[in-house]
Amino acid sequence: MGAHTNGTSNGTSNSVTVIGLGPMGQAMAAAYLDQGYEVTLWNRTPSRAADLVGRGAVLAPTVEAALAVNELVVLSLIDYDAMYTTFAGVPDTAFAGRVLVNLSSDTPDKARAAAAWVAERGAVQLTGGVTVPPYELAKPGASTFYSGPAEAVEAHRAALEVLTAVDYKGADPGLAALHYQLGMTVFWTAMLSFWQAVAMAEAHGLSAADVLPHSDATLTGMGSFLEFYAKRVDAGDHTGDVDRLAMARASVDHVLHTASDAGVDTTLPGAVLALIERGMDAGHGADSFSSLVELMKRQR
Repeated sequence: MGAHTNGTSNGTSNSVTVIGLGPMGQAMAAAYLDQGYEVTLWNRTPSRAADLVGRGAVLAPTVEAALAVNELVVLSLIDYDAMYTTFAGVPDTAFAGRVLVNLSSDTPDKARAAAAWVAERGAVQLTGGVTVPPYELAKPGASTFYSGPAEAVEAHRAALEVLTAVDYKGADPGLAALHYQLGMTVFWTAMLSFWQAVAMAEAHGLSAADVLPHSDATLTGMGSFLEFYAKRVDAGDHTGDVDRLAMARASVDHVLHTASDAGVDTTLPGAVLALIERGMDAGHGADSFSSLVELMKRQR
């Protein structure tokens, strides 16, 4: 099924343009094809579109031509700077009436600036943050943070839900980016902790598979910890009745020396210990280790 190429916006509700064909962009385009959408593509490296074109997608000769085909345009780029590079030289009139669903990762401030840039050209930006890897798209449980005009979300909800469930966060275009980066803050730190455990395990003749069951159980069990401490943190309660920062200091010191004794890199546990020691120096030794959040907050 091919997309319209007459230079005007496709009026059908089951048509979309996808710009950017990295792993995520390819998965998005494939999901639309699976649902019978007319899909127009553009990518800086055209060869990446070959398999999708073989399935019926149409590769536009230029990014301007890709914009011309459909009202709904999904961007899957490395960041917002890549958007400006991609659209360099495209006349402002090419954006008029388009809804740009920017699913690229970047900061809230850059998302807001891009939304203003898009609006100046007569288009609307929906900021998005996909919370799953490409292979989880279009599967139950997958979701994407969205922010921007609610009417644009509702007008294109069916198309957005081809990819994932819609988790709308509000009109501020920076909100989806914020929620996404909050999730990434937890994700990258947690994954690094697993790599640290694997490195330490391998130094003792164990494999990643040996580490996996307990690591998985630990991360799964974190939910109850987060729920318990979130309520206290919001209440400003860092009472040391359940744990104390001094206890955390001793525990992390044991982790660091276990790594050091095995000749394993100690950058990560060293950074954790340094933060804890700042809390100790600030007089929080008898408080909960949740008191560290006060050191990490913006100081007014």
